[in-house]
Amino acid sequence: MTIVVPRPLYRDPILDGAADPVLVWHRGEGAWWMIYTNRRANVPGLPRFSWVHGTDLGVASSVDGGVTWLYRGVLQGLDVEWGRHTYWAPEIVDDGGTYHMYLSVVRGVPDRWPGHERTIRHYTSPDLLHWTYRSTLDLSSRYVIDACVVALPGGGYRMWYKDEADDCHTWAADSDDLHDWRVRGMAVAGRPHEGPNVFSLGGCHWMLVDEWRGQRVLRSDDHEHWQPQGLLLGEPGSAEDDGTAGLHADVVVRGEDALVFYFTHPGHRPGGPQDTHESRRSSIQVARLTVAGGTLVCDRDEVLYGPLLPPVVGA
Repeated sequence: MTIVVPRPLYRDPILDGAADPVLVWHRGEGAWWMIYTNRRANVPGLPRFSWVHGTDLGVASSVDGGVTWLYRGVLQGLDVEWGRHTYWAPEIVDDGGTYHMYLSVVRGVPDRWPGHERTIRHYTSPDLLHWTYRSTLDLSSRYVIDACVVALPGGGYRMWYKDEADDCHTWAADSDDLHDWRVRGMAVAGRPHEGPNVFSLGGCHWMLVDEWRGQRVLRSDDHEHWQPQGLLLGEPGSAEDDGTAGLHADVVVRGEDALVFYFTHPGHRPGGPQDTHESRRSSIQVARLTVAGGTLVCDRDEVLYGPLLPPVVGA
């Protein structure tokens, strides 16, 4: 039976601040998991930007192919030092036996953006619940976040990430084993951006980066040279909570098309109050991506029907 996919797709029922989603198949449960930055949108009295710090990773699961999502809690066991810390933007890679997570970490709970180092930590897990810290990656600076990791066609892996020390451009690093990483250099310059996400569809490689006014599309034939195209998810959608730019996306390819999972700040208004629950809350949305005439296209108002996500056979 097919059913209409709800809009918004998901809101965190505890803090109402779900952001930066990553989708991963849970081999043990035979279900899709969404793991996300759990911003503290509805907590009153938090000064300045402390509501986007001190964040855990929220978890929701779906047993009906991504149509409905059940909040499960937050990931535990990520601390490697004393104190309350900030966890952002997980990237998770399944090598077939072990889950690898690359997690953006800020020490403590800052109330402002600048002046606080950000690093990317590597963890591994057999079950997406019990995580072992492996290392803090030595990358191009101590101000790096938003890892995206892809297996390369010729072997090995490439990571793309945001380097805030280089004007918020995307840099790249390579690894043979998902543990040791070699910095390659800057991969995408241009307008400042964050949240790179790389996938292959329609015979090409694509990258989305969040310019905070929509997702910039870049195209490549070799994972090395990226040609910018237009913006996706910049124009407002008409569905509930979808009237603002689509932010920090994850993409799941499902054959001839793909699904882009992104978040919105539906109550944010330029020039309006910035310290209310309504202005801070966020919603997870989903839209379909296709390739037409060599261009990546998306109609965020398209009505989608479930199941959205197929089971991962053999996982």
